[in-house]
Amino acid sequence: MKEKPLFQMKALNEMKAMRKVIVLSFLVSFVAFISSCARMGSPDGGWYDDDPPRIVSCTPPEQSTNVTSKKIVIQFDEYIKLEDPTQNVIVSPPQLEMPEIKATGKKIVVELQDTLKANTTYTIDFSDAISDNNEGNPFGNYAYTFSTGERIDTFQVAGYVLDASNLEPVKGISVGLYNNLADSVFRKEPLMRIGRTDGTGHFVIKGVAPGEYRVYALQDTDGDYRYTQKGEMIAFSHETFTPSAGPDTRQDTIWRDSLHIDNIVRVPYTHFYPDDVTMLAFQELQTDRMLLKTERSEADRINVVFSYGNEQLPIIRGLNFKADSAFVLEANEKQDTLIYWLRDTLLVNNDTLEFSMEYLMTDTSGVLVSKTDTITTNAKTPYEKRMKALQKEIEKWQKEQEKKKKDDEPYDSIYPVKMLEPKFNIPKAVTPVSVVSIELPTPPGRVDTAGVHLYSQIDTLWYQAPFEFRQRKGKLREFEIVAQWRPETEYSLEVDSAAFVDIYGLACNASKLGIKANSLDDFSTLVFQLSGVQDTNIVVQLLDNRDACIRQERAGANGEAVFYYLNPETYYVRAFVDSNGNGIWDTGDYDADRQPEAVYYYSEKIECKAKWDVTKSWNLTAKPRYRQKPAAIIQQKADKERRRLQNRNADRAKELGIEYVKKSKDLEERAKALKNK
Repeated sequence: MKEKPLFQMKALNEMKAMRKVIVLSFLVSFVAFISSCARMGSPDGGWYDDDPPRIVSCTPPEQSTNVTSKKIVIQFDEYIKLEDPTQNVIVSPPQLEMPEIKATGKKIVVELQDTLKANTTYTIDFSDAISDNNEGNPFGNYAYTFSTGERIDTFQVAGYVLDASNLEPVKGISVGLYNNLADSVFRKEPLMRIGRTDGTGHFVIKGVAPGEYRVYALQDTDGDYRYTQKGEMIAFSHETFTPSAGPDTRQDTIWRDSLHIDNIVRVPYTHFYPDDVTMLAFQELQTDRMLLKTERSEADRINVVFSYGNEQLPIIRGLNFKADSAFVLEANEKQDTLIYWLRDTLLVNNDTLEFSMEYLMTDTSGVLVSKTDTITTNAKTPYEKRMKALQKEIEKWQKEQEKKKKDDEPYDSIYPVKMLEPKFNIPKAVTPVSVVSIELPTPPGRVDTAGVHLYSQIDTLWYQAPFEFRQRKGKLREFEIVAQWRPETEYSLEVDSAAFVDIYGLACNASKLGIKANSLDDFSTLVFQLSGVQDTNIVVQLLDNRDACIRQERAGANGEAVFYYLNPETYYVRAFVDSNGNGIWDTGDYDADRQPEAVYYYSEKIECKAKWDVTKSWNLTAKPRYRQKPAAIIQQKADKERRRLQNRNADRAKELGIEYVKKSKDLEERAKALKNK
C-alpha cells in the first residue's frame, strides 16, 4: 500500500480530534438540557419563573357591551390551573342552572346555561383561584365582566356575615341584593346579584347598577337563590342603601423577597361604598314536628326523638306486652327528646318490643295532626349476649376469690349484689353560692331525704349544717344540695345506705365526702358597667377560651353586671339583649319580621387574679359587630392564604453578586452580561 504524505496524515488526525470535541460538546449540552428540563424552576445559574400568567385575549373582549354569546374564552400566555371552580368562581346574576367552567391548557372556558338577561351586567368572579400550572404563581383577584346592554355597571357592595348567636364569621353563605324593596321578594324571586363569604365572613358583590337596594344572606340548600326552607340560614334587614364610589388611597406592601418588605407605597384607587354592611345570620326555630327516630341503645330504655316538642305526649299501646304502667318517662325541657325507662326487668330482658305510638305531627299545610305508627324496637345487645358477659364476669370473680383462698387472704363466697352508684358533682372551688348535685344512673324509685346529711366543722367539733335538698327542676335523675358554704370551712356530706333506691330495687351504699369551702381571698370579682344600648334587659355571659358560657348574670337597672367568686383565670365576655326576658338567646323569624336577639362581645380578654376586683366600662356598640369578637375564641378561621407572588430572584441575584432588578427581562440581560465577563 502506498504511504500518505506527512501533511495529509496530520490533517486527518486534526479532523478526528475535532469530531471528538464536537461529539463531546453535544453530549454535554444534551445532558445539561435534560437536567434543566427535569428540574422545575431555575436551572443552575438561571432565573426562577416568579411571574404570574398574563391574559392575552378574551372572547368576547373584556368589558364588552351588547353581548349575546353565552360562551366566554379567556386565553393566557402560559399553561394555567383553576382551583375548585364550583366553590371559588361566582357568577352574578346567579345562575339557576350550573354553568360549565373548566381550565384546559392555556385557557379558561365558561359556558353559561341560563338565558341571558337583557340590559344586565354579568360578572364572573374568579377570586384568586387562577395560577400558572408549573410554579403556582397566582394571577391575583380577577373578575371578568360583560354586559348584554349598552353599559357596564361598576359599583360594588361589601361587608360581613356573622352568626347572630355568637358573632362567628359565616363562611360560604351567599349574599345578594334586590332593588325590589317588598318584604315578600326574598321568598318569591331569586337574588339579583350575589357574592359569597370567605373564612372571615367577608363578601363583595360586584357589577352593581345605580339604585336603591336591600341586602340579604342565604345558605341556599336547594339552589333556587330564594328563601324557601326553614332549615336555610338567612339574614335580612329593612335598611336600604344606594351604592356609590369615590377616590381614595391605600397602603400597598412591596416585597423584596418572601421574607423582607422592600417598600410600602400609597396607591390611589376607587373606593366603593357601602363596604361594611354587617348581616347577622340565623336559622329559624324548627317548629314543624316530625318523628326523627326511635331506638333502644340500652335494653332498659327506649329513646324517642322529635324535631320539636309538644305538651301533648305520645300515647303508647303495647302489641307484644302490656304498656299500662310499663314505663317511667324522662323528658328534656323542650320535650322533644323522651326516654321511656322500662319498669319491669322481664321487659328489659325481652329483646324485641312492639308497640303502636300515637303522636302529633305537622302535615303539609303546617297544621298539627294525629298520626299512629307501629314501631318495633330491638335491644342493641341481645339478652343472651348480656348473660354470657355476666357469666364471664362471675367466673373471673370466682377465680380471684379462689386465688385469695389459696393464699390465705380474706375472700368472699357469695357474688356481691350490684349497688346503685350515684355520681356526686362537687365544684373544684367551693364558693358561698356553689351547688352540689347528685345524679343517679337510673330513675329513682324511692328517695329518703332524711338519709342525706351535711355537717360542718367548727374548731374540732362537727355540727349539723343547714341545707336544702331538692330535685333539680325538670331533671328526673338529678338532685341538688343548696347551702351557705362558709369560707375556709370543712364540710362532710354523708348519704345513708339505701337513701336512694332505683326502679329496679338497686340501693346505694353509704357515702361520705369531704368538702372544703375556699377562702374569699382565692377569688376575684368582675364588674361590668354597660352602655351603648337603650334596652336595659341585658344578660352578660362569662366565657372560657372555647367560647362556652361558664356563668351568666343579668345586668341591673343601673347597667351593672357583677360576677362574684371567680377563679383566677382568663375569661371572655359576651352579652345579649334578652327582649322577652326568658334568660336565653332567641333566634329570629322572617315571616314575623323579628330579628334575632342582639349579641355583643367584649373585644379583649380579661385576666382575673385572686384578691382583685376588676371593673370594666363597656359600650356595647362602640365597635362594629364584625370587629368585636376576640380572635382567640373565633372558631371559624380565615382561609389559608393562597401562594402569593414570590421573588426568589432577589436571592439568586445576591448569589451571583449583581444588583437586583425586579423585571425578569432586565435580569436576563444582566445574566448575559455577567456570563460574557
